[in-house]
Amino acid sequence: MSTHHFFEVLIALHITSGAPGLLTFWAPVIMKKGGDPHKFWGRAFTFAMLFTASVAAVMSVTTLIAPMATHPHLASHPEFSDPALVRGVFGWMMLYLAILTINLAWYGWRCIVNRADHLRNRDWRNMTLQALLAAASANCALQGALIGQAMMVGISLVGFATVATNLWFILKDAPGPMGWLLEHIKGIVGTGISVYTAFFAFGAVRLLPEAALSPVLWAVPLVVGLALIIYHQQKVRQRMKPRRIPVLAGEPAETAGR
Repeated sequence: MSTHHFFEVLIALHITSGAPGLLTFWAPVIMKKGGDPHKFWGRAFTFAMLFTASVAAVMSVTTLIAPMATHPHLASHPEFSDPALVRGVFGWMMLYLAILTINLAWYGWRCIVNRADHLRNRDWRNMTLQALLAAASANCALQGALIGQAMMVGISLVGFATVATNLWFILKDAPGPMGWLLEHIKGIVGTGISVYTAFFAFGAVRLLPEAALSPVLWAVPLVVGLALIIYHQQKVRQRMKPRRIPVLAGEPAETAGR
């Protein structure tokens, strides 16, 4: 099998798992939290993204090895005919986004699985993913600087922020009673941001290659995703606030949080 044919097989696998994953993302976001449907679709989305991102990682490595053989349609494109640019954007940056997606999906899932035993978040897989993402973020920034792509440098900051906030929670000795839920929201919605960013950026290359580096395409998933994270985390914080209980005249006021 030629490199191009192998890459086409990977694309088919990527689309087969990724397209349903893009749709199932919205089910747990919209549904009532904590119910069986929310849990079912949340798991479906998580596992779909873990598989999709793993295939994307293999695709990126294939691109790094043979950039033009895997993307022959770009050979005559005025902007992407340079193998170094193809290797940087569709190789190194795709690898970074794949690792970012795996990191966030796994982290978000383990936060809720380990909610009763916080120390289990420090297992070797979770910690290894933090180290891998830090390395991938640094490499994405470096490769972007080498080929003059500021977008690659800018997007790497998301990876650094993810590692920093993940470790901030993981290494806490005593996180708050609902800390795991706040981090679960960040991880799962962050996964959606990552995969939609990759979809808009790399999916567009088939129809409009120059759109792969469009700031608008990169900004839309980030803005929408951050709004969802802030909204849902704020709802959790509101639930955590003690509520005043009506009392009879002359009795001391108490709160539900006591």
